[in-house]
Amino acid sequence: MNHPVDNPEIHRESWRRDGYALLRGAVPGDWLDGLRATFDAGILSSDQWPVPRGTTWNHALVDLDARVQAVCRLPEVLVVVGALIGERFFLSQVEGREPLGGHGHQTLHRDLSAQRPGDTVNALIYLDDYGPDNGATRIVSGTHRPAPDSPPFDDLDESGSVQLKGQAGDILVFDADLVHAGSLNPSGSRRRTLLLGYFAESLHALHLQTAHLRNVRMDTRERFDPV
Repeated sequence: MNHPVDNPEIHRESWRRDGYALLRGAVPGDWLDGLRATFDAGILSSDQWPVPRGTTWNHALVDLDARVQAVCRLPEVLVVVGALIGERFFLSQVEGREPLGGHGHQTLHRDLSAQRPGDTVNALIYLDDYGPDNGATRIVSGTHRPAPDSPPFDDLDESGSVQLKGQAGDILVFDADLVHAGSLNPSGSRRRTLLLGYFAESLHALHLQTAHLRNVRMDTRERFDPV
């Protein structure tokens, strides 16, 4: 199989059509234990965040960790982000999230681009194996660019949703307008992820206005060019 970094032209059309890429085994295996330790050490209670977080999830402050910053810059990830955004971009934030046992279900939704379609891309880095047993993400492929005359998406319509399944080290990169959702974690087994956000360069001033509310401490001045 062709590697997406070596052959981005082969994959770019499908990424843009589907609105996402699932990169299997993208995180080096010897990084995972350190990333999990950073996640666990960074868990903060709801009232320790500038804006209180939901109490049925673990939320971890991790953005100053060097290994976390390195995984946000993996070539595989930056190639897909560049293909989806299509212009210079920056890493806007990274934090840890994990649904607790018996919780985690979300209604299908879009995170929404900040100002125009395609200017915002998210990524989920899975630090544990994931699937229906621990609340893996659901996605609806191709829903990020609805036709102008199409009716609004019914958030309760699960007929087109697919629940992902894979192993620790996989990375899901997706357009912020792609319909997706977290799922119930029925077993209570761990499903730690790093949630990353990337913005088109033109959104940096807007990002700075709200960075403190999201507890973003890292330097966001670095810019990346699409391949």
